[in-house]
Amino acid sequence: METTIRIATPNDAEALLEIYAPYVRNTAITFEYDVPSIDEFRQRICRTLEKYPYLIAEQDGAPVGYAYAGAFNERTAADWAVETSLYVKRDCKKQGIGKELYLALERTLALQHITNLNACIACPEADDEYLTRNSIQFHEHLGYRFVGEFYQCGYKFSRWYNMVWMEKHLGEHPENPLPVRPFKEIRTELAACCKIT
Repeated sequence: METTIRIATPNDAEALLEIYAPYVRNTAITFEYDVPSIDEFRQRICRTLEKYPYLIAEQDGAPVGYAYAGAFNERTAADWAVETSLYVKRDCKKQGIGKELYLALERTLALQHITNLNACIACPEADDEYLTRNSIQFHEHLGYRFVGEFYQCGYKFSRWYNMVWMEKHLGEHPENPLPVRPFKEIRTELAACCKIT
């Protein structure tokens, strides 16, 4: 089945929340305890789009996954680094959707002059029914490298979980980097170069 990638809008909040909610309720992949309201989720999309991409994968016109970037650190010196996030509909995994979304996100962030991608990943001491090391393996497959681990820093479902940081460099780190371009400045370029609408 063909997958298309497009830019999210606030009107997608309900459909994307349907993808995200099972991760909150049934997994430790997110450390969030309570499913956010549609209004809160809509605000999250709006806040992200002020500066960063928020992309949706669709099949037959229905969202099957989404990925977005956010600030890695609020200080100006860290403008060229972002934190990435990805969620795929639970019954659509193992179809390459996550990879397509992440590669589209990378192309988009490169247009913004972002150099560093950082992923914060929940990690079990041993795989259990709420969390496996699958996300770590997925990021390794896409070229991320392990940079650090925080131990027993997340408590969910009466268990303690670790947190791993992984990173990927999109390009060189020049002496005088180009300033980061806000997402709104590159939106028109995405359709031409990346087939993202």
